[in-house]
Amino acid sequence: MENEAQSFQCNSMNMIDIDGSAGGGQLLRSALSLSLCTGIGFTMTRIRAGRSKPGLMRQHLTAVKAAAQIGNAFTHGAELGATALRFEPGPVVPGEYRFATGSAGSAMLVLQTVLPPLWRCDVPSRLRLEGGTHNPLAPCADFIADTFLPAVAKIGFHARVVLERPGFFPAGGGVAHAEVDPVDALQQVDFAERGALQAIEATALLSGLAMHIGERELRTLAARFGLRESALHLRQIKPPNGPGNALLLQVRCADHVETFTAHGERGRSAEQVAEALADDAQAWLEGDACVAEHLSDQLLLPMALAGGGGFTTHAISDHLRSNARLIERFLPVRIVWAQQASGRWHVTVRG
Repeated sequence: MENEAQSFQCNSMNMIDIDGSAGGGQLLRSALSLSLCTGIGFTMTRIRAGRSKPGLMRQHLTAVKAAAQIGNAFTHGAELGATALRFEPGPVVPGEYRFATGSAGSAMLVLQTVLPPLWRCDVPSRLRLEGGTHNPLAPCADFIADTFLPAVAKIGFHARVVLERPGFFPAGGGVAHAEVDPVDALQQVDFAERGALQAIEATALLSGLAMHIGERELRTLAARFGLRESALHLRQIKPPNGPGNALLLQVRCADHVETFTAHGERGRSAEQVAEALADDAQAWLEGDACVAEHLSDQLLLPMALAGGGGFTTHAISDHLRSNARLIERFLPVRIVWAQQASGRWHVTVRG
């Protein structure tokens, strides 16, 4: 696929304009991935205009620089706080790369930016990712490894993530390694049903905090879901990377796995953190949709690259809507959704 990537050379006539206020950082990351996959450049203005701190934050800037590095791209405006960016892609080059946010910014969001173009190369890539691995408002490393990557593997996209050291907000310091395989063959998959419930497991990660916090979180989840001791896991990070706490609930069904995450924060008890996480997981379990909200918009781009696919989900989020409309500007697909009699939604990507 390297020759195919090289044939998509950007030129001044092959550009699109994007209003960044239509979405947050996800809109930028999707635009970077799509630009490298198609050879279509873009200018984005009003980046993250609706956020409390508009413009490029450190993790967004790292994603821009990572995309530019693997894709030999020209950028203008790639600096902290910038609200406008021009990105002109070149050929994507696989290899060994190190990407560091230089803070607690999400290293997993940087990974999701570079995965699609690296999948389209003809040889594997190896990545070292440094920064936050368990961040609020971002997919954690466990979600990527246990939910996102197994889902896209069914489509034909393969990668592995190994967590060397967790990194929490605000200290960061996390390290993860990823291996990205070239695509062999792609399938159009419909994630319509998740299958029968097989197992639920809970994990509490602690860094620089008392063990009883994780124990109380796990007891709360055990009471809510009837979990045995063997399904509860407590991990104390040594040496600690500053104070941090992530609580994970992995729900394994016959045909799909979802990973729900909550983060400890000052002013919230361990029980409150666990109850909020349990509420999210319980709402999904009580419905009949296959894909939970956070995975739903992340499946659109891989499905579009595969030429089609679909899934059921319980709600159409703003992220899904904005991501769908952006993908349609880069690729010859149409993304539609319709509510079914049960109340769930079916999302279809049509090539």
